[in-house]
Amino acid sequence: MEITSYGAAHEVTGSQHLLQVNGKNILLDCGLFQGRRKEAFDKNSWFGFDPKDIDVMILSHAHIDHSGNIPTLVKKGFQGVVYCTEATQSLCNIMLLDSAYIQESDAEYMAKKHSDTALYPLEPLYRIEDAEFALKSFKGTPYNETFEVTDGVKCTFREAGHVLGAAMLELEIHDKKDGKKKKLIYTGDLGRSHLPIIRDPYPIKKADYLICESTYGNRTHESIEEGIPALARVINKTVKRGGKIIIPAFALERSQELLYSLHLLIHEKKIPDNLPIFLDSPLANAITDIFKKHIELYDKEIKALFKGPHNPFTMRQLKQTTDVEESKNLNFFIGPCIIISASGMCEAGRIRHHLKNNIEDPKNTIVVVGYMAENTMGRKIVDGVKQVKIFDRMYDIRANVVIMESFSAHADMNDIDGFIKSIKGLKKVMLVHGEEDQSGPLAKRVKEYTDAEVTIMTPQVTIDL
Repeated sequence: MEITSYGAAHEVTGSQHLLQVNGKNILLDCGLFQGRRKEAFDKNSWFGFDPKDIDVMILSHAHIDHSGNIPTLVKKGFQGVVYCTEATQSLCNIMLLDSAYIQESDAEYMAKKHSDTALYPLEPLYRIEDAEFALKSFKGTPYNETFEVTDGVKCTFREAGHVLGAAMLELEIHDKKDGKKKKLIYTGDLGRSHLPIIRDPYPIKKADYLICESTYGNRTHESIEEGIPALARVINKTVKRGGKIIIPAFALERSQELLYSLHLLIHEKKIPDNLPIFLDSPLANAITDIFKKHIELYDKEIKALFKGPHNPFTMRQLKQTTDVEESKNLNFFIGPCIIISASGMCEAGRIRHHLKNNIEDPKNTIVVVGYMAENTMGRKIVDGVKQVKIFDRMYDIRANVVIMESFSAHADMNDIDGFIKSIKGLKKVMLVHGEEDQSGPLAKRVKEYTDAEVTIMTPQVTIDL
């Protein structure tokens, strides 16, 4: 049995891990790398393996850095099944089409503006019809039900506590090469305990091998209980000076958790109850509708709230924009408001227009509530640069920038340590989905509190298990 990482090794986005066992090739995730436009296009266009050779794929969750390159995989010859949870299948039905639409729109724009240069890709990775065809390969499977992946390999989806539908993959393997039975856990993206809406991560009690994310392997988060009052303070300060609060947010989970938090603050009279809240993302709006259909995946204490008259997704202060004209009209909105828009890393979508129109006004505040990968516009804002390029122009960052990691859906160092310590029998821990300043210290700690061999996965280096 062998494992090779082709993405999210020594970096965060573009998760792709190839498990080879019993003569079969099983791909764990197939995400888009996100970063500099030309570099991202080149990395996402080329696989380090032949897609025709992949027998089956298992998808941990719907975030684009884990699912977004499946249409390219299918386009280039993959013909197997994509196993995922039922909620993940529902989410991918809209998220992959949205990804294709954005790529088509960006390619069309770049073809008009940069037709004489090779600095920008002038063709999308895949089109809407490619995404539609790829979605036919998906098979939704409930949590905690074991199914056969290939001969000698069974999988059970366990709740990861990260986003709606997110799963850890529990793989039971009969390795015919050495005749041994082995258990491999792939965390996908590991979530945090006590996040609003969804349930906590499933406790894994025993495993031989662990492929673990390390996004925040050397950093702690504020608790969500501390983050919500901090958000209120930021909002009230901005409202007092007559500014707007611009929040780049992932359309999946982060947008919905923000709506829950804002509803809580309004209900407790911690922020003005007449403050308009705009969810300006067609994708986030569609995902919010899916959330409404999957109440069975919520925490027990949240279910009653969502079934009652105080549903955060239907609060009167909320306006879900439905078309481009409504989005454009926000440019002329007078007075304080909150605008939540995608993409979360500021690389695509309507958020770029809102930043363009608001980033130079010192009355406004940009609130960062999620991870920003290297070389994305969001990362540059977090790193405190003075200017950013939006479309074809440089803009001065005069708006206040506030970073709130308490809203992160990723496990922090304490969560990851606790998760790994609880697993008995580990022989090998393989760290992925983390930059070196996070995965390195985590690896050092894991070596101190387990007897397992610890490896930080290197791109295209095969590990024998």
